[in-house]
Amino acid sequence: MPGAAAASHAGVWVTFEGGDGSGKTTQAALLEQWLRQQGRSVLRTREPGGSDVGVLIRDIVLHHRGDIAPRAEALLYAADRAHHVATVVRPALARGEVVIQDRYLDSSVAYQGAGRVLDADEVRQLSLWATEGALPDVTVLLDLDPATARHRLDADDKPFDRLEAELADFHERVRAAFLQLAAAEPERFVVIDAAQPVEEIARLVRERVAAALA
Repeated sequence: MPGAAAASHAGVWVTFEGGDGSGKTTQAALLEQWLRQQGRSVLRTREPGGSDVGVLIRDIVLHHRGDIAPRAEALLYAADRAHHVATVVRPALARGEVVIQDRYLDSSVAYQGAGRVLDADEVRQLSLWATEGALPDVTVLLDLDPATARHRLDADDKPFDRLEAELADFHERVRAAFLQLAAAEPERFVVIDAAQPVEEIARLVRERVAAALA
């Protein structure tokens, strides 16, 4: 259930969600900088790839050149998540740190559930089983029109990974799924228009995280 994580650890767990190109990495870095200035101990991580096992899984799910069956893809993300939470996230929270994480189970529900057209509830339950029910204290959803996000990605002039390279209708389904998830758990999510200036987004993120820390 939402909020269960807060009762089981001394730290605070913040996740960033949103489509590719929405600015998650930028905002996670700005939040980390602000928290360290406040004297907080911070661990910044990501999924997939936030652990030794996760680095290997990330290479498969994002950079494998062949097809991956949708259910196999969902299981790989869940495997990464199980190891990541057990070996990285829970220990950091137990130490009283603020964990800032780029993507968590909501991404699987949106990308593998809606994007790959799998059963969203089954995908969510798989991740909850893998992590023994762990949910963040705060989830920041950076909402951005997929066409705008694609322009940002094009401007980066970097090769697309497997998910970034999907067609527009895939990313439209992903965005709709994220917004549905946020509407269902308003106590955990804060939805921010990612088309706003970077500093305004950062201010809104700080405001929500500061309330959780208080």
